[in-house]
Amino acid sequence: MASMEHPVFSLSTKPDHRVRRYEHGSTYVEVKPSSDGLATVHDRDILIYCISQLMAAQNAGQPVSPVLHFRAHDLLKATNRMTNGQGYEALKAALERLAGTRISTNITTGGQEIFETFGIIERAKIVRETREGRMQEVEVKLSDWAFNAIKHQEVLTLHRDYFRLRKPLERRMYELARKHCGKKEEWKISLALLQKKCGSSSTEKEFRRLVSNIVQEDVRHQHMPDYSVTLDDGYMVIFRSRGSVPLPLFSMPQVAIGHLSPEAYHDARIVAQGWDVYYLEREWRDWITEAPRDADAAFIGFCKKWAERRGNP
Repeated sequence: MASMEHPVFSLSTKPDHRVRRYEHGSTYVEVKPSSDGLATVHDRDILIYCISQLMAAQNAGQPVSPVLHFRAHDLLKATNRMTNGQGYEALKAALERLAGTRISTNITTGGQEIFETFGIIERAKIVRETREGRMQEVEVKLSDWAFNAIKHQEVLTLHRDYFRLRKPLERRMYELARKHCGKKEEWKISLALLQKKCGSSSTEKEFRRLVSNIVQEDVRHQHMPDYSVTLDDGYMVIFRSRGSVPLPLFSMPQVAIGHLSPEAYHDARIVAQGWDVYYLEREWRDWITEAPRDADAAFIGFCKKWAERRGNP
């Protein structure tokens, strides 16, 4: 979900060596490329595939580890890529960019500012090659950042047709709609803010043209998964749900819990300063799997851990 909120991945199809920095209040996220350039939106397919494998194992009650082994052919097929020599070479290059891209951020917790830097993946290794040089088995070790998101189920399902979107901007727009619109009927965002969240370096005029082309194609072919997209004259981009967003595979029926006390909301605001406690309550009710003995205390504890992991919004 963090990689859907922030433009961590480059939209460029050419090597992108820009250092990106995003700030919100006193908190920042900085993304630094390696000599191979920033990891791209299409490189993110590998991360999505790894996450899906771990979530499936976790949901089945199997032990999970940040180290994964998989057949390169399976990944290429699942992400709608070519399985010829060109496809395998592209996969190698993507692994190099993912391992080389570094993310630095500061979070404030307990009155202390903590600086942290990490890679999208920690390392990747080709376990076996054929004589033709094609990868057969691959080993990937996810970063703690990615693995912790899986353990805490901070992930969202994506439509399978996401991998059929060839334009990087289309993919980024879908990610933002999936994150912010979700199962709601509609989500609006200004063109300027959409450009910022996409991480696009185009001029304002060019970005509007690119978005307009995507909107026109969606009107003709309805090719965007889960959401339709329109652009009004007031420079607002509007996403509307097609009613096809599935429940996450790992979702559980919501546990019946009574109303929380006013004191619980008060204490939650203290331990999770800046967060909307009613938003946190919805997240908590979706996350919890059994009714706690003390709902107020359980909710306050959840809010405290939430704020410790994410800092102030």
